[in-house]
Amino acid sequence: MDWLEITGTLVGVLYLWFEYKASIWLWVAGIVMPAISLLVYYRAGLYADFGINVYYLLAGVYGWLLWLRGVSGKKELPVIHTPVNLVPLLLVVVVVLLGGIAWVLISFTDSTVPWADSLTTALSIIAMWMLAHKQAEQWLVWIVVDAVSCGLYFYKGLPFYAVLYGLYTIIAFFGYFKWCRMIQKE
Repeated sequence: MDWLEITGTLVGVLYLWFEYKASIWLWVAGIVMPAISLLVYYRAGLYADFGINVYYLLAGVYGWLLWLRGVSGKKELPVIHTPVNLVPLLLVVVVVLLGGIAWVLISFTDSTVPWADSLTTALSIIAMWMLAHKQAEQWLVWIVVDAVSCGLYFYKGLPFYAVLYGLYTIIAFFGYFKWCRMIQKE
């Protein structure tokens, strides 16, 4: 039994709960979980997932500061819909990241799942940026990431993380609708 993976899974459940509630504490869990996951993913040969967790650590600090201070002098950052004019740019960034990460994994690592690992990583980068800006549609991106990750982690022999990401997939549906209701209330 891998206690590091179990600990990371438990912190991940806390993270999900805080994210669902749109609580700033998600960023604390969002700093601890990647620190643990770095070791888990490296040992499993999921190099892009390893790399994304470095980004998650940095994004955790960025998101925490952004949520704490808000933008434009507002006390708290409001939950918003992703601006429609931003969607094409986000799609281009995902495609460029996907191609670049896959190329690195194919060319320089022994990854057995370079495309799936690259896809979840590219989408995660975008989803974390959207989360930091409290965009409700980040949940839709996470649904794709979490569903693909669930299968990928079962395949790579990480059953606790696979179950966690299966749970993430389900909760992401509810999170999206909750955040949309929060927008309507504001």
